[in-house]
Amino acid sequence: MSIEKENFLRTKLVACLQQLAPATAARWGKMNVQQMIEHYAEDAVCIASGRLKMDNILTPPGKLEQMREFMMSDKPFKENTKNPLLGEEPAALRYKTVQGAIGALQQELIYFFEAFEKEPGLVTRNPFFGDLNFDQNVQLLYKHALHHLRQFGVEPLRT
Repeated sequence: MSIEKENFLRTKLVACLQQLAPATAARWGKMNVQQMIEHYAEDAVCIASGRLKMDNILTPPGKLEQMREFMMSDKPFKENTKNPLLGEEPAALRYKTVQGAIGALQQELIYFFEAFEKEPGLVTRNPFFGDLNFDQNVQLLYKHALHHLRQFGVEPLRT
């Protein structure tokens, strides 16, 4: 378990997002800053917490172990990684402002941590990586957050 990764999600991610100007251009992909924040909150964090239930694992059983090894590694997601659950175009905005989207993300992160505090043995299903416990979800959320921060030129691990 990486307390540093958990701490990043609890205390540093939102601060990194708040430093992003809403008009910051993406280095790749079609999402703007707000769409990225809403995607991360409503898709990634909601799946990790179990608030958004996934029935199926889309990864073939023979590839699942390889996918999980990648998930647990420090290898970043590739630029322009396609998510077959998302449309070709970004989803319509749910909030009026970037700050509204960040506030919603904060609430989803709180819900995520509280869900696992209330039920320490909780396992949630990710459609690509399978059934994940708390530590695995923290790793995936951390990796996913770094991917999207890099997408907008934020390198939180550089000093």
